[in-house]
Amino acid sequence: MLEIEDLSVEVGGKEVLHDVNLSVMAGYTNVLFGPNGSGKSTLLMTIMGFSGYKITKGRILFNDEDITNVPVSDRAKKGIGLMMQRPPNLVGVKLGNLVKVMSHDQKDPQVLAKDLDLTSFLQRDVNVGFSGGEIKRSELMQLEAQNPCLVMLDEPESGVDMVSIQKVGHKIHDLIHGTSCAGKRGQTGKAALVITHTGQILDYVEADRGYVMCKGTIACMGNPRELLHEIRSKGYDECISCKLKRKKAEPISVTEA
Repeated sequence: MLEIEDLSVEVGGKEVLHDVNLSVMAGYTNVLFGPNGSGKSTLLMTIMGFSGYKITKGRILFNDEDITNVPVSDRAKKGIGLMMQRPPNLVGVKLGNLVKVMSHDQKDPQVLAKDLDLTSFLQRDVNVGFSGGEIKRSELMQLEAQNPCLVMLDEPESGVDMVSIQKVGHKIHDLIHGTSCAGKRGQTGKAALVITHTGQILDYVEADRGYVMCKGTIACMGNPRELLHEIRSKGYDECISCKLKRKKAEPISVTEA
């Protein structure tokens, strides 16, 4: 469903991502690990199409369509959704009204809010005065209303207390593993790309592939739980040194020779 090919991105004139290659098939969930400042959030914001993220090389394909230069609103309509790590406050915009507008099949905001204990928030301005956990639940409710085919989550467990994480985790599981979605239909399931630091979300979502991003590029990929175990025991330095070793060991192609 999603294919990232040799993607390089500048933010404020500085290259943040370089030569990123990554794919997510329909029906699969991929997780993205990496230290702070490695470019993970930049990748998701670029896929979503936000301004300020200048693509200098490569392309983004969604359902075999090149969306590299497609506006963010059109990407949302095509079925791409994002839970941001730090969404902005929307002063003057009521959460209930936003959810109602976002809903592709006229879901009742009251029903969506009840499942996430957000009924009392529907008449409040979006994110204004919300705690970290409340923001995550609000973002998740918006995603559920949108019902995207590609679900992107930027650290969904961050700021969520131990009591709320189960509710959030189960709701994310239901969202990701739903079979139908807005946008292009007839898929073999949704696709998901999830950024996680703690790996706690893996208690609720069965991930198929893991990627490790270091210094703006993909350092390695493999079984997500095995990668998480290595990261917890050895840190990210092991991934960086492994990538350097592989790069030195790459054979010279016939063309280069």
